Amino acid sequence: MDLKIFGKEFKLFNYSLEGKGVKKEPEGPKNLKNFFKHFGSKFTRLVTVNMYYIFGNFPILFAILAMSGNLDRDSWAPAYKMFPTVYGIMQHTQSPAASALFGMYGTQSEIGFPTTLTYISWALAALVIFTFGLVNIGTTYIIRNMVKGEPIFMWEDFWYAIKRNLKQGMIMGILDVVFSVLIVYDITFFYFNAGVSGVMNFMFYASILLAAIWFWMRFYIYILMVTFDLSIFKILKNSLIFSIIGFKRNFMATLGIVAMVILTYTIMLLALPIGIIIPFVLLFADCSFMACYAAFPKIKEIMIDPYYTEPEPEEYEEPIFHDLG
Repeated sequence: MDLKIFGKEFKLFNYSLEGKGVKKEPEGPKNLKNFFKHFGSKFTRLVTVNMYYIFGNFPILFAILAMSGNLDRDSWAPAYKMFPTVYGIMQHTQSPAASALFGMYGTQSEIGFPTTLTYISWALAALVIFTFGLVNIGTTYIIRNMVKGEPIFMWEDFWYAIKRNLKQGMIMGILDVVFSVLIVYDITFFYFNAGVSGVMNFMFYASILLAAIWFWMRFYIYILMVTFDLSIFKILKNSLIFSIIGFKRNFMATLGIVAMVILTYTIMLLALPIGIIIPFVLLFADCSFMACYAAFPKIKEIMIDPYYTEPEPEEYEEPIFHDLG
């Protein structure tokens, strides 16, 4: 619908990505030098994306509630293993030595027992395996467009990406959650058993290496999913390749993510009321932006640029590319 006012024509209810009414985004960043400039220009939008992460993965809030202990039933239990022995001695003698031992080892600590509400909260938290992949699809599509310098419609683009990749996003989200949990479990298990044998030590360091590779693969998995028409197997294979050949960019992004996590943790320790807000406002979107900033230029260099020997057409439509082999 067009409207003319004082001889000028305005387009109403036109939500297409072309036209004078759409603000042109700056060209996508390429290196570390321009990172902070582009990050600052997209700061407010990243806050919105972070909200998508939080509320889209709402089942995690039930896990936090279950872990908080507010739903548990409080009770008391001995704080030391010597308590039964010392307690038995106190039943037969009231000597000063027995009283001193009981004073040392007879203390009890408060513990919580799970209730029905606790188990219900954990069950609701398990629903995150169905939301995790879809939320990552929608948010990655938005952040990728930020990096590319394309016009963005936050809410519309979020749901567009989810509808377009609904089945793959659901499957990949389940794989992502399950594999990530298994890696964390392996690292924890082998860490506490590292001194048992040389095999345990080797498995601990192997788990650390596997965690690093999977962490870097996740930089590329969801970007490949929203950019190309590939099977899940090829997405994982290409992500593995990119995690290796893009080591330099991956490592720099990792440093930025670690610095962001440490800064958040430090602020939470020093000023809890302010620090607790950061994960809900900035943390997840900022880390995702760093990952996409590092990953997309490498994907563009290898999987997109070789297919363009001429300038792109005005009405750009994402083509279907082959995988890396």
